[in-house]
Amino acid sequence: MNAVHEAARPPDFADVVAAAGRLQPWLKRTPLISSDELDALCGRRVFLKCENWQHGRSFKYRGALNALLVRPRSTAGIAVGTHSSGNHGTALALAARSLGIDCHVVVPRDAASVKVDNVRAAGARVWVSEPGLDAREKRLAALQRQFGLHLVHPFDDARVIAGAGTAALEMLAERPDLAVLAAPIGGGGLIGGTTLAVCGAATGCRVVAAEPAAADDAYRSFRSGERQRLAGPPDTIADGLRGSIGALNFELLQRYVDDVVTVSEEAIHEGMRQVLRLFGMLIEPSSAVPVAAALAGRIGAPGECIGIILSGGNVDFSACPFLAGSPLSNG
Repeated sequence: MNAVHEAARPPDFADVVAAAGRLQPWLKRTPLISSDELDALCGRRVFLKCENWQHGRSFKYRGALNALLVRPRSTAGIAVGTHSSGNHGTALALAARSLGIDCHVVVPRDAASVKVDNVRAAGARVWVSEPGLDAREKRLAALQRQFGLHLVHPFDDARVIAGAGTAALEMLAERPDLAVLAAPIGGGGLIGGTTLAVCGAATGCRVVAAEPAAADDAYRSFRSGERQRLAGPPDTIADGLRGSIGALNFELLQRYVDDVVTVSEEAIHEGMRQVLRLFGMLIEPSSAVPVAAALAGRIGAPGECIGIILSGGNVDFSACPFLAGSPLSNG
């Protein structure tokens, strides 16, 4: 992927493999963890890939850095820009800083404050937009015209998708016996890269995407066969999954993903709580979505070996009832 237009084509397994080799010196090799008690709760053998321990505390560093490492030579020294609810913005800012490049990030007004603080701390110049994907993209387009930015889309970019797929590639190298590999889905970059890795490296392994019921555009897209968009900013604690699925990732979803499942807000809270209880590890709500689906028995069959990618660990404490000491709703 050595030209700008390559970012707009669907990546393939070879792109994921190339990204893995390119990124290896830069990445943390995040561990797989498991718990007999979690296995018992889910009725399956469960392995969690801790991307919450990656640089920037999310898998997003993989895709952001891959995009910058393969950017055209003509863009050398040109500032980069993106829009993000937080994690991709932090990842791109960290990657840009390591390469000596300026970075501009558009964040929605309703983004988690901890994530916005992380973007700034990573060295980016932050610009605020109204909530919603359309508002974010409009603001970013204006900044591109103003500053001549090289754009790195948070999820609908082949370079980003290929980089994201390297997490699944690592996981499959350690656990080739996985029957199912699950990940959260918002814009779809992680699930797009994951399914490419699985199709190329693990014949027989299924891919399941998990999504908040309050932001179910990928679920509706998968069921209808037509790409659906969210009508407005969804009311979900999983702030990293509030974007509609991208065009490239919808294509990969249709081709390769085996199922999309949804979970309630209460189930997301419970997924976070159980991971904290069992592992002493706080994950962000988006990471907890596939954990919640596994706890509900919606990923894999009883007794199967399943893998879950924990996408990030940047948590807004004020938004989590069980951390604030508030009771969970039974509604």
